[in-house]
Amino acid sequence: MMNYDYPEQASVVREQLFLALYQKAFPLVAQYISKRGGSFEEAKDVFQDALVIYYEKVLTAQDAQVQHEQVYILGIAKHLWLKKFKRDQASTKLDHPEADVMAEEANENPSSQKLLMFLETAGKKCMDMLRAFYYDKLPLAEIAQSFGYSGIRSATVQKYKCIEKVRDTVKEKSLCYEDFLE
Repeated sequence: MMNYDYPEQASVVREQLFLALYQKAFPLVAQYISKRGGSFEEAKDVFQDALVIYYEKVLTAQDAQVQHEQVYILGIAKHLWLKKFKRDQASTKLDHPEADVMAEEANENPSSQKLLMFLETAGKKCMDMLRAFYYDKLPLAEIAQSFGYSGIRSATVQKYKCIEKVRDTVKEKSLCYEDFLE
């Protein structure tokens, strides 16, 4: 931060900085919060808090400079949103006795049969490859050789395609995490 001779000059520069940051970073924060069920007003509140934290950080850390301000502010906003979500969830538990029952149900393990069913939609070869990588913890070089791929890169691409097949199936059926709980 620069030192200014006149307080008015510092105020104008600060206002321009805030305006520029608002234009660059607020759409990212609003989109993030909207995807997580938050309102526009909540996005504005979280963004303003994140902006204050960012500004205070810039003032106190004079030698450290942030490369991508909007990404940094988005990170702060994500942290603030998560804190707000946890606080709201705790408040809901206190307000609603049946929330304890719902929380216990949410902590149940995912249904392995349902998960397996969606993994199988990718096909046998994909299932075998994903099992070799995630369950057997085989290195990609070994997977490439045993599945007949030309190299590690080909195996990586195929693994990605297999995962995408499963994701597409889940998206197609509009499923969420709770659908996999027993």
